[in-house]
Amino acid sequence: MAEGQEVTDKSTEVAAAADAVGEAVQLVYRPQPADTLVGLRVRQRIKRWGLVLRIVFLVLWVGQWLLATLSRGGVDVIATVLFLLVVLLVGGYPRLQAAQVQRIVGWQGEYRTTVSSAGITTSGDHSTLIQKWSVLQGYRETPGHFVLLSRDPNILCVEVLPKHGLSTADDVDRLRALLDRHTTRV
Repeated sequence: MAEGQEVTDKSTEVAAAADAVGEAVQLVYRPQPADTLVGLRVRQRIKRWGLVLRIVFLVLWVGQWLLATLSRGGVDVIATVLFLLVVLLVGGYPRLQAAQVQRIVGWQGEYRTTVSSAGITTSGDHSTLIQKWSVLQGYRETPGHFVLLSRDPNILCVEVLPKHGLSTADDVDRLRALLDRHTTRV
């Protein structure tokens, strides 16, 4: 219990020090599946292999369905149903993944994130995560989010900062300036 209290105290100290400088930007939000979906789509666009594999998979299934249809001289009901099922699964996979992530993070309640020159500190009702800028390869801005991407080759960690979690419109510009100063746009 003392270790958990020590981590919370350190994250509070980091946030307080950043506030004292006046450079920190704070977000308060509840993670939503739509936020996670944006992060997964950004990750997918940057990695590109996932998209290529999905397209190849769909092309193979279309070919299989066309061959089955042409060889039988008509539409095969089972092949058509399987084809439609595969299209739904491949097309819906990001939403299924976002729903799974939501089950993992949703129960943790409201998130309070502080972005400062020291890094990013995210606290929930049950945990605190402190990240230094060195763990990020960069970020991408979407109309409603800032998506931070980890440095590892597979981009296993994605952090989504929803703009609706900011308190004022000026905070969007301040957050963008902080991100530009400490990491790169990808």
